[in-house]
Amino acid sequence: MSNALKLSLAASAVLAMAAGAMSTNAVAAEGKTEKCYGIALKGKNDCAAGPGTSCAGTSTTDYQGNAWKHVKPGTCVKAGGTLTAHAGNAKPVPKKG
Repeated sequence: MSNALKLSLAASAVLAMAAGAMSTNAVAAEGKTEKCYGIALKGKNDCAAGPGTSCAGTSTTDYQGNAWKHVKPGTCVKAGGTLTAHAGNAKPVPKKG
């Protein structure tokens, strides 16, 4: 693979990540989401992943209790997450009903 192609692919990836971050923040700013802790997969959190991490995409384990994802209001607890940070990283258990 040529260096020009590698650079082009890297630039595309950075732009895609930036666009995704901006759309997530815009939705959150409008109040159409809530923070759901303990449901994010490793490296897929929206923010707040605790000591040693900087923010979005920095969770170190699946379902890290202090890392959150933006979700539609009213869906977090049903998905097995919590509305506040918690200890541990147990797999979320969806709630029925």
